[in-house]
Amino acid sequence: MGERCRAALRVLVLQAAWALAGGQVRYSVPEEAEAGTVVGRLAQDLGLEAGEAEARRLRLVAQGRRASVEVSGASGALLVSSRLDREELCGKSAPCALRLEVLVERPLRVFHVELEVTDINDNAPIFPAARKNLSIAEWTTLPGSRFPLEGASDADIGSNAQLSYTLSPSEYFSLDLQKPHKRNVEPELVLRKSLDRETIPVHRLVLSASDGGRPSLTGTMELVISVLDANDNAPQFNQSVYTVQLPESAAVGTLVMRVNATDADEGINSEVTYAVTNFIPPSGRDVISVNPKTGEIHLTGALDFEEVSIFDFRIEARDHGTPPLSGHCSVELQVLDVNDNAPEVRVTSLSVPVSEDAAVGTVVALLSVSDRDSGANGRVRCWVWPASPFGLEATFAGSYSLVLREALDRERVSEYEVEVRAEDGGAPALRASRGLRVPVSDVNDNAPAFAQAVYTVLARENNAAGAELARLWARDPDEAGNGRVSYSVWEGGAAAASSSSWSSWSGAAGGGWRPASSYVSVDAESGRLWALQPLDYEELQVLQFEVRAVDAGEPPLCGNATVQLFVLDENDNAPALLPPAGSAPEAGGAAAEAARAAQAAGGSVSASDTLWAWAAWGAPAGQVVAKIRAVDADSGYNAWLRYELWEPRGKGPFRVGLYSGEVSTARALDEADGPRHRLLIVVRDHGEPARSATATLSVSLVEAAEAALAAAAGSSSSSSSRAAPGADAGAGAAGAATNVWLVVAICAVSSLFLLAVVLYGASRWAPRAAVLSGPGPTTLVCASEVGSWSYSQRHSRSLCVADGAAKSDLMVFSPNFPPPPPGAAPKDTQPEPSALLGTVSGASSVHFSSALRVIAVGSRSQFPRLRDVRYLAGT
Repeated sequence: MGERCRAALRVLVLQAAWALAGGQVRYSVPEEAEAGTVVGRLAQDLGLEAGEAEARRLRLVAQGRRASVEVSGASGALLVSSRLDREELCGKSAPCALRLEVLVERPLRVFHVELEVTDINDNAPIFPAARKNLSIAEWTTLPGSRFPLEGASDADIGSNAQLSYTLSPSEYFSLDLQKPHKRNVEPELVLRKSLDRETIPVHRLVLSASDGGRPSLTGTMELVISVLDANDNAPQFNQSVYTVQLPESAAVGTLVMRVNATDADEGINSEVTYAVTNFIPPSGRDVISVNPKTGEIHLTGALDFEEVSIFDFRIEARDHGTPPLSGHCSVELQVLDVNDNAPEVRVTSLSVPVSEDAAVGTVVALLSVSDRDSGANGRVRCWVWPASPFGLEATFAGSYSLVLREALDRERVSEYEVEVRAEDGGAPALRASRGLRVPVSDVNDNAPAFAQAVYTVLARENNAAGAELARLWARDPDEAGNGRVSYSVWEGGAAAASSSSWSSWSGAAGGGWRPASSYVSVDAESGRLWALQPLDYEELQVLQFEVRAVDAGEPPLCGNATVQLFVLDENDNAPALLPPAGSAPEAGGAAAEAARAAQAAGGSVSASDTLWAWAAWGAPAGQVVAKIRAVDADSGYNAWLRYELWEPRGKGPFRVGLYSGEVSTARALDEADGPRHRLLIVVRDHGEPARSATATLSVSLVEAAEAALAAAAGSSSSSSSRAAPGADAGAGAAGAATNVWLVVAICAVSSLFLLAVVLYGASRWAPRAAVLSGPGPTTLVCASEVGSWSYSQRHSRSLCVADGAAKSDLMVFSPNFPPPPPGAAPKDTQPEPSALLGTVSGASSVHFSSALRVIAVGSRSQFPRLRDVRYLAGT
């Protein structure tokens, strides 16, 4: 009996020591330790006496994966039984801890042992491939160009996996290491000087990666860089200038000469095609041609010494490379005279460019036409070819003016090639021609026009500040400054608002108008739309504003486009746990703070306090014990929450509703279930990636009477907590009503004051408003400095102030008067200002058939100056 008491006392002491020590033994062993290595004296650390380990059958419980350790039955020591590979057991996870369960019998006890396998440098860096092939073009690839390389990987962890890279020596290449984040280093190959395929066609380098272990291990990868051939040699002629003589009576098809060009490149880069360009004079196009393959120059038209004695043109030799290169040579064809005379056309004056708003009849050029022949052969007629807005007018013998016959439009035709032809009266007749290039200068007569009237832009929230959202483009067919468009955000904005469900629990206040310029900006030159700040879907869903495009003309013209920016929701808010029904209102703010902290951390949220619930012994299956409440600030699928019971795993006495969060009994509760249960519940949303929060619920099993008392206490506290916010809400509603009436009173007083100011101004200026009217046909009233006024009705008058620049001080639209009486002044007679004023003073006796509108533009001091008013037009 005494022996049994001592054994029981020993067990109790062992249990107390185990509880004080935390109930867990930790050991550490390096990986790759040999079999039989002693990890620790397990029996001694568990408090067992010598020989007691074998008597009580100290042993390891079989695990899901091979533990590679065993317990010695004789000594009770923990030994390495097989090879330990940390990378195989834990991969890149650190620390690598194996959780073991140890059993002893008589009495039966379970002990938890944690075995940490430490890392050694047993893995060398490995590249994805032993060789990497690169192709770089010669010369065209500029020094400083970068070529990213795939880095090596090391299965070890810590300093054993810290990699450094080196590159074999090369005068053309160097290695640059980029570190976009703390974990990895990315090597980049940098070109130091331009490559030349003819010098070195292939470069072979070795990239080495070394880890930080002791000793260090190294992996290598061979870089094979092939230099691509570039078309870097242009064709070269054997002469830069060729001179040849040919009589003007030479027949068409005569071989003038043959040119030859060679290219130092190979293959298609050395194949040469010939073309003839830059004829001086341009008529040489009609008499000279070149064979594109052989370089033979043939005569394709008749020569005339009196018209052109020398032809200058260039021969271009272009290879077939990419991009193609070309060489040039000049050819001078000297025409030997034959007894022949043709008309001559000369340009004595040329006024270009011609403004597109030039009036009809404007002189563009002066020409002189002559023929050294006499009689009928010396009589020359000239015309313009092809048909164009220009024509010839004879001023005196042998002289002509090129004048404008029709209005020009630079946007339709920006430049005219005009050819003036002359023909004498001989038989057969001889002709001459002269080409003129007449460019048309631009005026600002076209406003910028956007490709779309409304742009719809989709942007995800949490975008980076400065991210490009869209590119707007407005076309202005004008040129230079008249067609140079600048963009700006003109008007628009949005009312910042918060999600109702989120703000109600977090206490965030939304609302308030914010202009669009606080969210977005448009590049004045390119029209790119940038985000000034990260967009938040919970704050802003739609932003509508206008973008204005203004050209640089004088006066400037503009066009507008509407931009509708829709913000797309991202799963950037984790679920926030709400306080249970009946808790203090401040708990909602705490839950919101926890959700914001989870959003900043990018992970899950854990409830700081444990929730308590009570259940009665013998409660039937399906009885609701508690309800976990949570809210997500996102919307749609990102805010759809599901609840999962994380701990305990397996078939426990409780379960949680997948979408309701209700914790209920999975089966009838009995005394074998224990007095208290700790449940870990995970709340996840359906976003991608999913965000989560965790709640800890402690359920105590009590008698039915105690459970009823606990439920009654919870309901009374919930009713009292709900009553206090109701009183505060009533006081807040009364204060809000008072504020509303105060705002109404202020607006009414301001409106009365504004009305009084308007009436005073109307009475002050009413006698000075002069109405100038009279019968007559339709006339336009003055134009403003900032634009043009137009009026399309049948009867109107146009008046201008003659003092200073063209400013519009008064605009009058006259009504439809009855026809004038017989004997009235004729239309072309200009009335005196006094007559006009007399008409104004007697306007009360005239019955108007339509309303008289007076629009005054300008300063007040200009109104009385009616003596300076001039009658402009009667049509």
